[in-house]
Amino acid sequence: MAKADAEARAGTPATAPEGRGRNSREHGVGASNATARTEHSFPQRQGLMEAVVERENMTAALKRVRANKGAAGVDGMAVDALLPLLRQHWPRIKEELLRGRYAPGPVRGVEIPKPGGGVRQLGIPTVLDRLIQQALHQVLSPLFDPGFSESSHGFRPGRNAHQAVLQARAYAAEGRRWVVDMDLEKFFDRVNHDVLMARVARQVADKRVLGLIRRYLQAGMMLGGLMSVRAEGTPQGGPLSPLLSNILLDDLDKELERRGHAFCRYADDCNIYVRTRRTGERVMVSITRFLADRLKLRVNVAKSAVDRPWNRKFLGYSMTRHIRPRLKVAPQTVARLKGSIREAFRKGRGRSLANTINTLTPKLRGWVNYFKLAEVKGVFEELDEWLRRKLRCLLWRQWKRSFARARNLMRRGLSEKRAWRSATNGRGPWWNAGASHMNAAFPKKYFDACGLVSLLDQLRRLQGAT
Repeated sequence: MAKADAEARAGTPATAPEGRGRNSREHGVGASNATARTEHSFPQRQGLMEAVVERENMTAALKRVRANKGAAGVDGMAVDALLPLLRQHWPRIKEELLRGRYAPGPVRGVEIPKPGGGVRQLGIPTVLDRLIQQALHQVLSPLFDPGFSESSHGFRPGRNAHQAVLQARAYAAEGRRWVVDMDLEKFFDRVNHDVLMARVARQVADKRVLGLIRRYLQAGMMLGGLMSVRAEGTPQGGPLSPLLSNILLDDLDKELERRGHAFCRYADDCNIYVRTRRTGERVMVSITRFLADRLKLRVNVAKSAVDRPWNRKFLGYSMTRHIRPRLKVAPQTVARLKGSIREAFRKGRGRSLANTINTLTPKLRGWVNYFKLAEVKGVFEELDEWLRRKLRCLLWRQWKRSFARARNLMRRGLSEKRAWRSATNGRGPWWNAGASHMNAAFPKKYFDACGLVSLLDQLRRLQGAT
């Protein structure tokens, strides 16, 4: 379903305007000295489209889009070119928005591999459309977010995946030892536009805003040089898409709350915690029917299940079967990390050890920071050992000949006899990488000095700081 590693994720949109820049006029949309708004002040003071194009709101949107950077859309325009464009054309663009005549450009289709196999379709809007979507998001989010469920954690201000994981563990600790793990089939590709727009219209009366959102939903997609018209779906990649997904799935949240269920939802990843398998199976059937009838969404039967929480993963985590469960990294997540590291090693063959370590550092730091809630630490130690063995294997391959291997082992303190015996043992690189002579020549402290991130040490530091 969704994830993580928002595993991801063009960037996550802002959910509220940031402060003005040092000189807002240099951004081409000006600034104002308007007083601070309350969460619901936009519709009370003026029309929503006027609030969208307001100078302060557009300045905040521009600041966010420039900070997020991101890839170019179909027009090839980079983020740095947005400011000159606005200086020249903003009056015309603003007038088109206020008259309800602005026509978004098509999005650039990008396919990225999904962790569980297959590909995920992204739609990258032009930088101008990203700016307008961000401005829309900043106005619409305060209208919708206060009414969202407390159990909805994805793409919301002040909420994150860690809160969802901790809530899931708390449900299991309360005795809800079965989980209804629901996977929505191609959610972002299957969103029904009419169903979604009906829910947006509950809070939005401005027909110009409603028309603009629908045109964004229906904007064509350019993929492989071919343009396709979209009759359903809200492609991931634009600032508005996460908010729209929450607006649509809020009906699911309200239905679960009405029935008194304990659940956690992060974007389209929803887990419902119950006390018995029979209850879980009944909930699975009824909620599948609700999603199909009310929201026109389908549950992926192959990926959904009623099972024990420790047999499933949620946002990359799993948990132990103790009465008070302990969080751990899910086995599938560990396998995925190893796969991405193997790919980095394949691409980096022939590079120096230092270069390889520098390439791995951001990935490892980000990974351990996300999984800092893990209470089962053995997997971190095992991954550290596996990483060091991969690096020793890289060194062994680079040395190639027995003479070079013996010479380098002697440089690292091994006796001549042991170095030559090891260099000529006839074993393969992986075996030698785990053998005592390579461990003695390149211990943990060697890799620490090279700057390799120790996942276990980093985890202890993070948990010690909290």
